[in-house]
Amino acid sequence: MNPVSLPLAPLRRAAALVLLGALALGGAAGCSTAADSVPRTPQEQAQESSPTGTPTSASTATDVGWVQLMTPMNQQAVKLLTLAAARAAEPRVRDFAVRLRTGQEAELDRLRALLTRMGLPGTDVHAGHDMPGMVTVRDLEAARAAEGPAFDRLVLVQIRDHLRQSAQVSRSEITSGRRADARELAAALVTAREASLAELERLPGAGRALG
Repeated sequence: MNPVSLPLAPLRRAAALVLLGALALGGAAGCSTAADSVPRTPQEQAQESSPTGTPTSASTATDVGWVQLMTPMNQQAVKLLTLAAARAAEPRVRDFAVRLRTGQEAELDRLRALLTRMGLPGTDVHAGHDMPGMVTVRDLEAARAAEGPAFDRLVLVQIRDHLRQSAQVSRSEITSGRRADARELAAALVTAREASLAELERLPGAGRALG
């Protein structure tokens, strides 16, 4: 996924965390089921069918920062969910991973379409960044090495953190972003994450894993 995978220097890591902190201010949103894919708005459908893909408004730094962060966050989460769908010891954790992966992949389609409409590259600008809520290469290696209940606990913790953090930064896009299509997608993501978090916390072993 990442064209470049270099260690993040201290100043670059600090800059990444400043970006994350700036995005992590925000409000609230509602709930749906974890299995729901995010529905496309009529506005998005019209833009995607348009030969020019003309945006409804200019993009701000918040809009750009949010979509460029959310895209790799979902990409990395999908990798962990794919492992969980095949290897989780608890059947209900496996089922949850399958349904959540489907939803995250549907979101990725919309995020990539938004990147295109905004004229942004599809490359991961956060490659190598150790950021809250991002499933890292080390996390994936640890998951591959774990088995049984230990694997399930690792997945529950990592996915909980991903859902919480991506909801937090999406709330900032809702309150501070300018593009209507980006803010609508952010609101849909918050709705889906709140429902997924509620379901995750009811899964077997979640109480012990999440503390």
